[in-house]
Amino acid sequence: MRAILALCLLLASPAAANPLAALVAGTDPRAPQLSGVVGVVADKNRILRAEAHGLADIAANRPLKTDSVIRVASISKLVVAIAVWRLVEQGRLKIDEDVSLWLGWNLRHPGHPDTPITLRQLLSHTSGIVDGPGYAFPLEDRLQDRLTPQHWGPSAPGGRFEYANLNYGLIATVMEAATGERFDRLMTRLVMAPLTIDAGYNWQGASDAAITRVAVLYRKGRDETAWNPAGPWLAQVDDLNGQRAGCPVVFRARCDLAAYRPGDNGTIFSPQGGLRITIPDLARIGQLLLRGGEAATESGRVRLLKPATVRVMLTPVWQAGGSLPGDDYHGQMLCFGAGPHCLSGRAGAPDQPVKGARWWGHLGEAYGLLAGLWIDQRRGLVFAYALTGSSDDPFKSEPVASSFSSAEDIILAELAR
Repeated sequence: MRAILALCLLLASPAAANPLAALVAGTDPRAPQLSGVVGVVADKNRILRAEAHGLADIAANRPLKTDSVIRVASISKLVVAIAVWRLVEQGRLKIDEDVSLWLGWNLRHPGHPDTPITLRQLLSHTSGIVDGPGYAFPLEDRLQDRLTPQHWGPSAPGGRFEYANLNYGLIATVMEAATGERFDRLMTRLVMAPLTIDAGYNWQGASDAAITRVAVLYRKGRDETAWNPAGPWLAQVDDLNGQRAGCPVVFRARCDLAAYRPGDNGTIFSPQGGLRITIPDLARIGQLLLRGGEAATESGRVRLLKPATVRVMLTPVWQAGGSLPGDDYHGQMLCFGAGPHCLSGRAGAPDQPVKGARWWGHLGEAYGLLAGLWIDQRRGLVFAYALTGSSDDPFKSEPVASSFSSAEDIILAELAR
């Protein structure tokens, strides 16, 4: 059974009429051409569909496969949330207590110094934190020394939704301070190892074999401000040529991870976006949530979370139009829980790539990648996808169904049909 599954995962669909293949071929006029796309559909127990189109490394002419390892951007946050809730279940953290208790210093909004900030607020982007002047800091820095007045929004903690990467750098720092373990090792111990997933943040915990299967992320342009659809594909991230990078973190003078003290600066391993993982393994994360915290591995079933915990994770903390104001992220975020992002399911709402989608999961967007992991509880399905590069700004195309990019609308409609 496992061998059959592995074979299925490695086969890419050759059908020229496949909408995913058409996006890579550039024959769908509704969307820019893609350098590559991977799509996976699963139910609670098995992968139902897995296919890949395009190239993982254009210079090497290496094909993109379903087992290609991809930096999945902000979907990384959802996996961090699973680890946080494991620590909550173990009594190492408390979801509604002042995180300053673990940090050893007061994390406070300067305009609301008497209001504590909790993990639930950080997980749901209702903490009052904004990205402001930055959310990733060098190895030598302490996070508390890098926070500025510009890192705080206009409302008190708990008073507004505003999506911010820095929330998850703070969460990673809290996790380290509470356990004494480095964030990358915590993620391996709490999530990757129990699920036998070969993955890691900034490649830490991922095997050398995983690095040989890396998918490079591309744009036709040097960055998001300079698209040139007629130009060459330009590598943005993970152009590794099969070699592990010399230092997995940003540093100023010296890459000395042995000297790093856990709890000083959890931003270093990119908890907000640095996870490298295959899309079928990402779908397994979705299956874990769909099954109420239980997963199937080669050695049998493993429970990472209690069903009651998953129910709390999949309960909205913020919804657009409610009593709590917020920034809806260009219409894509109308609902958010304690870790997962939720789609509203409302007719006519801009967050509907598929009509009536009341899904839970997370989006990913960075360095040319657009990706998503979604669970459809009503149908008992998981949808996971990644497009690894776009020939033009993917949000410049006329929308197909929603405020998502046209390519994502097409991909999700195909996977969900």
